[in-house]
Amino acid sequence: MARIRVGLLPTSSFMVGTLPVPKYADQEKTQFATDRETGAKLYTITLFFMEEDRAEALKITVPETGLPNGLRPGVPVMPVELFATPWARIFNGSLSDGIAYRAARLDLTTPAAEAA
Repeated sequence: MARIRVGLLPTSSFMVGTLPVPKYADQEKTQFATDRETGAKLYTITLFFMEEDRAEALKITVPETGLPNGLRPGVPVMPVELFATPWARIFNGSLSDGIAYRAARLDLTTPAAEAA
């Protein structure tokens, strides 16, 4: 599957929407999903992505080692090494598709208003 590096404008910003939740490898939620290379537990976090005149909620997978202290709704962050992977599957005869987002880590950032 093709991983595509996400290019962000200098004006792009992200804000935490929900706290990170563990990602599971099975539907019964008995086994945590882990990073294939490091073995770190994976978490899913909803971020609000704002760029020019649009905004969108993105669910991004981040390893536990890439989650900084102080994450809470409303906190500005910047995903580092953000990749998008298109996916599709057929379940019960219906096609589902979308884009899975993955970041190496989240960095806490200072809002532009505070930095000025």
